Amino acid sequence: MTNKKRTESDSLGIKKIDSKRMWGAQTQRSLENFKISNDKMPKEIIIALGKQKKAAALANQHLGLINKNLSNAIVKACDEVINLNLLNEFPLSVWQTGSGTQTNMNANEVISNYAIKILKGKIGSKSPIHPNDHVNLSQSSNDTFPTIMHIAANELTDKKLIPAIKNLIKEFKIKTKSYSKIIKIGRTHTQDATPLRMGDEFSGYLHQIQNNYNRIVLAKRELKYLAQGGTAVGSGINAPKNFDKIFCKYLNKMTKNKYKPAINKFEVIANHDSLVNFSNSINTLAISLFKILNDIRFLSSGPRSGLGEINIPANEPGSSIMPGKVNPTQIEALSMVCCQIMGNNLAVTQGGAQGHFELNAFKPLIIFNIINSINLLADGINSFNNNCLKDITINKENIKKHLNNSLMLVTALNKYIGYDSAAKIAKKAFNENITLKEAAIKLKLVTNEEFDKIVDPKKMI
Repeated sequence: MTNKKRTESDSLGIKKIDSKRMWGAQTQRSLENFKISNDKMPKEIIIALGKQKKAAALANQHLGLINKNLSNAIVKACDEVINLNLLNEFPLSVWQTGSGTQTNMNANEVISNYAIKILKGKIGSKSPIHPNDHVNLSQSSNDTFPTIMHIAANELTDKKLIPAIKNLIKEFKIKTKSYSKIIKIGRTHTQDATPLRMGDEFSGYLHQIQNNYNRIVLAKRELKYLAQGGTAVGSGINAPKNFDKIFCKYLNKMTKNKYKPAINKFEVIANHDSLVNFSNSINTLAISLFKILNDIRFLSSGPRSGLGEINIPANEPGSSIMPGKVNPTQIEALSMVCCQIMGNNLAVTQGGAQGHFELNAFKPLIIFNIINSINLLADGINSFNNNCLKDITINKENIKKHLNNSLMLVTALNKYIGYDSAAKIAKKAFNENITLKEAAIKLKLVTNEEFDKIVDPKKMI
């Protein structure tokens, strides 16, 4: 059975649209013209659009540009968008115009038609609520889309990424404290080094994550400044005086945030340095995590032919051919997430470097990758934290074995017999496969008692 069609028009003419759909002619054109991949505008963008259009409607009513009846209908339609009840009405590809105009018009058309439905009008008639003249009133795609980019990134970070990082910090704090008395051999250049506490090693991981948390929070502050009110190029044409401030007032009421008009709207429309900087902060966290994950991967290697200083939980069988094998699957998963985020950040960097004159035309690319990074990293951190880090245990026997076998304990002798003599002991022990103590006594550089007194791992920390 063929779906019934209705007709709607835009400046280019008439388009036939599935009568069940709420979108209009411009959305239909984009749907037909940009059949590129399966990447749709993320739901976070749609939610942000609902909030932006709602705040704009309330601001326009406040300024006397639309009456309360029309404003209320638009607000109700926006609430449906915010609650994702109309998500199927947003079918457009990420890969569209670089300003995000098609997605902005998609929202204008859907909200307009749904508001018309609320008011018992005819869908597609653009009366009594017009997608441009009412829903997009005092706005342009060029200030709307940057605004929703900031809203989406800021609120998704608060909702998902910040809690995930805090939980990770909490677990590393627990590990740092519980491992504070375990002395182990240190490693530099992947070679034996002087001893440290296992708690010291994990404290390094803890502070890495804490520093990254602070970087993200600091970078996120720039996202509180919005382009709204700048309209097409930043001059604010067709936006009434104080529209930006009133818009932020209503937006803050519904989001409980502290959004402010951008200090220079030419800047926030022409480029997206704040989002590039924010993406870089997420990327730095991914880099830190990758390092930590590799450490944990190697510290848990074995169980009998590797370092085996820590044990990771056996969440699932590790091999289809080798029975009993346990692999670092959570570590591998989050490592891949980190690599993807590094790639996303490169795309954001390239997008941020582009654009010409008064408009950066890589907006969908930038926000698509940032949203992807936030979601991926938050989910990856939670999975690693809950399914691996929390259940790591210590292999004290292997730690003790590696500690006592290390030639670098000889470092403690430096200030008593000198670097060169200590080096002779280490070389003799290595070449003859004997202990440091045996080598030292053979070389007559220290006595048995002196060696035991000086070469004590507890005194080397």
